[in-house]
Amino acid sequence: MAKRDFYDILGVARSASGDDIKKAHRKLVRQYHPDVNKNDKGATEKFKEIQEAYDVLSDDEKRKKYDQFGHNFETGGVDPNDFRRHPQGGRGGHQTWGSGGVSVEDFDFGDLFEQMFSGQAGGRGAHGPRQAEPVKGNDIEYPITLSFEDAARGRTLPLQLRRGGKVESIEIKIPAGVKDGSRVRIKGKGDGGRGGHHGDLFIIVTVQAHPYYRRDGLDVVLDLPVSMYEALLGTKVSVPTLDGPVTLTIPPGASSGAKLRIKGRGIERGSEKGDQHVVVKVIVPKELDDDDKAMIENLQKKHPISPRDDLRW
Repeated sequence: MAKRDFYDILGVARSASGDDIKKAHRKLVRQYHPDVNKNDKGATEKFKEIQEAYDVLSDDEKRKKYDQFGHNFETGGVDPNDFRRHPQGGRGGHQTWGSGGVSVEDFDFGDLFEQMFSGQAGGRGAHGPRQAEPVKGNDIEYPITLSFEDAARGRTLPLQLRRGGKVESIEIKIPAGVKDGSRVRIKGKGDGGRGGHHGDLFIIVTVQAHPYYRRDGLDVVLDLPVSMYEALLGTKVSVPTLDGPVTLTIPPGASSGAKLRIKGRGIERGSEKGDQHVVVKVIVPKELDDDDKAMIENLQKKHPISPRDDLRW
């Protein structure tokens, strides 16, 4: 079955920029990645097809050859099947191959293929084969999504990468403390280049929002609702942290917006570790009858508070 056009696979125009190709690739990887579509063979095949298209179109030199020769770009536009179709050809024969009607006797196949793959004419000179200069392979970008907890504490992830035309399974260590949008570099895990010089793998991190934690540098912030009665009288509350729950003492008379610190329960990054800050949010009753209001008015007269005296508005 004929291969689909690489531009069609990524859903971009032939005039698309490198950034357009990267954006399209990231979007499709998120949609068809095997981790997202478990037990879906169709999605796995689609993922391989996407990776193959991206491997070619993200490389300027490969893309230029693909635009010129199509899927036969690696052989300079020659279809290897043409050689199998005409086995009689050789020196002294006149068999033709390909659409150009070129006589086989005009070529030495060894020289022909050496020129195709080395990009150098006359590769067999008086001084023997010319040694190709080492060339670093392409870097690979791989988007992943982490939970808030995994980004804060780090984790090891299994990945499936397409390298050298094959899908390869590897494990990578995501360090603790990565942020949303971080690029984690894994040296030497990109595509292989000439002379064994591999490119690098860049993990592009998206961190999911947490339902109650938020990040402030290396600190974790948590809003803690407490009732008016708990704030007035003080209480003990079990509070979640990244390392498990702790019991926190709310002192009597705590005001809404007061911050209480839990040391060492923040984000890790190398040898550093932040704290967790618990912000008190006082919740008051909404429905009061006349007796309730009278009691509160008496309390207000007994314990007057002037919260805006220090403000100069």
